[in-house]
Amino acid sequence: MEVCKLCPRRCGIDRSTARGFCNSPAVPVVARAALHFWEEPCISGDRGSGTVFFSGCTLRCVYCQNREISRGKAGKQITVERLEEIFFELKDKGAHNINLVTPDHFAVPIVQAVRRARNRGLDLPIVMNTGGYVSDETYDLLKQAADIWLTDFKYSDSALSAKYSGAPDYPEVAAHALERMVEDTGSPVYDADGMMQKGVIVRILLLPGQVEDAENTVRQIWDKYGDRVVLSLMDQYTPPSGGLEGFPELERTVTDEEYDALCDLALDLGIEEAYVQEGGTQSESFIPPFDLEGV
Repeated sequence: MEVCKLCPRRCGIDRSTARGFCNSPAVPVVARAALHFWEEPCISGDRGSGTVFFSGCTLRCVYCQNREISRGKAGKQITVERLEEIFFELKDKGAHNINLVTPDHFAVPIVQAVRRARNRGLDLPIVMNTGGYVSDETYDLLKQAADIWLTDFKYSDSALSAKYSGAPDYPEVAAHALERMVEDTGSPVYDADGMMQKGVIVRILLLPGQVEDAENTVRQIWDKYGDRVVLSLMDQYTPPSGGLEGFPELERTVTDEEYDALCDLALDLGIEEAYVQEGGTQSESFIPPFDLEGV
């Protein structure tokens, strides 16, 4: 962390004294740690996913709905020891798993905390909930703790990833990271209640006007991995209240026709195991308050 090159941007700064692109110190910054019921059913179940929301991010998505934490404007610095305790507190509340949201830039302390917790008997699956922009260095760390990868695949077109997330290399980086995730994790494994214990879920958030890009992503993943990954096709995009200056095409929700086209493609390809969203998803209900609950 003294010469941080964890993410593909490779800032090389000393995070004990300065902030790089992710706007994060060397120690974890957490904005919320609580049961979360709005993930895919095999993650949230009926008791909730024990979700830890980390502040900071290695992307700059102009449409980000969690910008309060992704820009590092909310959250509290904690120790590795405190993070370890949070895992057990979430387990005591009945969590099906420990779900680490945007873990990439805190990979070092996260792995330390998980290792300590495992040594104390933590037996819940660990979910790495990532934006997909995962370098080899970060992956090599996080894989030591990961049982489940819940990863975005935001774009197949580098022009879009440059325009909307400031990361022209996103498609290449995300494809490489996904290849490693599937290679190391293998096909999905579920317990008797249908809760995932091991596997890879790939989220594809449909953006307004970008059906073709999302379709290309679905084809790319299905052609290479088939049912070794679980696809989650999402229509919940909701324009944020600010930050879209210069991007008028994103100032609307996804139409039913756009989402139906994406789902129809999945059916035409023969995809049988995938999650889809129906009705009422385009709201703020998926965004919890980042009020330091559980921190």
